[in-house]
Amino acid sequence: MSQTNPELTESLHQFITIWKLLGRGFPEVDQTDKSGLAITWPGTQFPFYNALFLPEPLVDAQELQQRVQAAAAYMRAGSTGGLFLICLDNVSGAAKEALPRVVAECKFVEAIPMAGMAGNIFPLAAPGHPKLRFERILDVTGIRDFAWLNCISYDVPVDTISSLLNEHTLWRQHAYGYVAYENDKPVSTATAIVNEGCLFLFLVATAPEARRKGYGEAVVRHALQTAHEATGIKRTVLHATQAGYPLYLRLGYHDTVKFMGYMLGNR
Repeated sequence: MSQTNPELTESLHQFITIWKLLGRGFPEVDQTDKSGLAITWPGTQFPFYNALFLPEPLVDAQELQQRVQAAAAYMRAGSTGGLFLICLDNVSGAAKEALPRVVAECKFVEAIPMAGMAGNIFPLAAPGHPKLRFERILDVTGIRDFAWLNCISYDVPVDTISSLLNEHTLWRQHAYGYVAYENDKPVSTATAIVNEGCLFLFLVATAPEARRKGYGEAVVRHALQTAHEATGIKRTVLHATQAGYPLYLRLGYHDTVKFMGYMLGNR
């Protein structure tokens, strides 16, 4: 079974524990796992922080249906949107065959396909970029610029940013997050989060008008190499969208598993 695949186990574990880590500083967070669901739901308006996961391998179609129904009920009971994340390689047999039907019946829609990737890629050349300066994310300004870049990159309402601005624990205690500025304009962002002997590359985003200029690669290299030099950690994991996938291959990452992030559609 795929459960014995160590890189699948690593990828899913990092995903769940990182999201619990970033949610922990919010006072209203729900991190009480239910049967068959790992939960971290701080209730931010910014939807990427609110997440449910299927944490275990599934073969039985009825069991899958019960868990997907439970995820849909949980999400509909709340007032904020979020993601239901499934490691597709962890679903097999009858459950795999039933997955498209089950998620459709529960009104989930495919929102963000992701490729799990990993590598021991350090030391990593971080030559910078002549048009950019990098500022570490430590305060309201950095968090706002990080969130703004992710909103405009992933078509999320910009007014959701305000729900993130008062929580600084992740940035000051666990993360080497950076915003790249061209003159005084934020153009790209990348963050390496330190977690259980691994550096997790988190929510990389580049403004649409600033793409194909090497800005994303420059800030990714800067964040990862800075975190590596500070910690000595060589292992790094990420979950890549289609846009970032070619960059991560160039940096030396390799594929591990596939994920799908679902959002609730209309009832």
